[in-house]
Amino acid sequence: MTKLRLAVVGAGPAGIYASDILLKAERKFEVSIDLFEQLPAPYGLVRYGVAPDHPRIKGIINALRDVLDRGDIRIFGNVRYGEDVTLDDLKKHYNAVIFATGAIRDHSLDIPGVELAGSYGAAAFVNWYDGHPDVPRDWPLDQKSVAVVGNGNVALDVSRILAKHAEDLLVTEIPDNVYERLQASEVTDVHVFGRRGPAQVKFTPLELRELGEMNDVDMILYDEDFDYDEASKEAIASNKQVMVIDRVLQKWRQRETGQASRRLHLHFFAKPLEVVDDGEGNVAAFRYERTRPDGEGGVEGTGEIREIAIGQLYRAIGYFGSPLDGIPFDEKLGILPNHEGRVMDRATNEQVHGVYATGWIKRGPIGLIGHTKSDAMETVSHIINDQGNWWTPEFPDEQAIVDVLNERGVEYTDLDGWHNLDAHEIALGEPHDRARIKVVPRDEMVKISRGR
Repeated sequence: MTKLRLAVVGAGPAGIYASDILLKAERKFEVSIDLFEQLPAPYGLVRYGVAPDHPRIKGIINALRDVLDRGDIRIFGNVRYGEDVTLDDLKKHYNAVIFATGAIRDHSLDIPGVELAGSYGAAAFVNWYDGHPDVPRDWPLDQKSVAVVGNGNVALDVSRILAKHAEDLLVTEIPDNVYERLQASEVTDVHVFGRRGPAQVKFTPLELRELGEMNDVDMILYDEDFDYDEASKEAIASNKQVMVIDRVLQKWRQRETGQASRRLHLHFFAKPLEVVDDGEGNVAAFRYERTRPDGEGGVEGTGEIREIAIGQLYRAIGYFGSPLDGIPFDEKLGILPNHEGRVMDRATNEQVHGVYATGWIKRGPIGLIGHTKSDAMETVSHIINDQGNWWTPEFPDEQAIVDVLNERGVEYTDLDGWHNLDAHEIALGEPHDRARIKVVPRDEMVKISRGR
């Protein structure tokens, strides 16, 4: 019976779901899957891209854990594609590869001053507060007034972590170094800017509600942003999600303010123009143009220029994919060019044999977990039907890739290793009544995983 040896690069939800779907699918061949992950721990953005105070994420992690714990998918953590394992290696040992590497870079904001000291991409800040092993351990929180540009869920996560009191995060798995830095934070005012109006935001009602539940933080809204045009009124009347968002915002408008030690300001109809320099290369202010509805669901400029003094700026306008060694890449969209998950050669417009994509590196950083599953199903269906386009590996034996990693001195981690690290983090949290305390340094994660 034919056997498919499949490599999956990326052990986040996209890679794990694709592996699970293929193993459960009707097919006329056996399947053997190896999952490669550059970090020592699995789960990707669920572990390193979501704010620690989102308890519902635990349910997603539990589902992913159940898939891996079946034991029919091998996982090799702490293995970097393009360095520890190359495309040539995959061709020698597998019939095909699915890239599920996600999107972890920040989308660029093309305005003057965005490169100033104190101007950051949201992804870098998220990586820091989630304890990503490859980012600095410290973060400067020495400014009283900061700005967040964006009206999506990541913008709300960043804003909430900046405004929230550190002790209110102690029930989460926040790393110790992050808690200590947030506890010493000087931030008192967080200004969130969106180009369009309250009826056109991209965040979800659940995310918005969480923002208003913070202890000792006033929600500041501005009446001028709520003079709705007809298109906004129609959106509120016809779309349940928009209706709930409007209801939440209207309740906040009625709250009394002025008693809290911190404030979170929501500014709508604000088009970014410039991050203002203080004359010494540091962020001094955020300059924007006031916009207004254009009658068609969009906005147009009013010519009115405003400026708010800030000491830091965080751009949260979307994630962007990264190129992969030897694989076509769309620099404009930040994805692998593909047709329904089949990676395409842009020069010839033909399929790249044996190479597939799923998740955000396939479609861009949009959609939730449900989209990730449907994405994976589409890609897997093509793999099943593309048997004639698979590679013919020279060394398909399952031990062969293990021998390669060992010969190269790659300190990979496996499923047992993840169980070791998982148990260690949970044990660190138990004396403090916390779910876990994340281990942050990569070398320490590897040491614990490998039982040293």
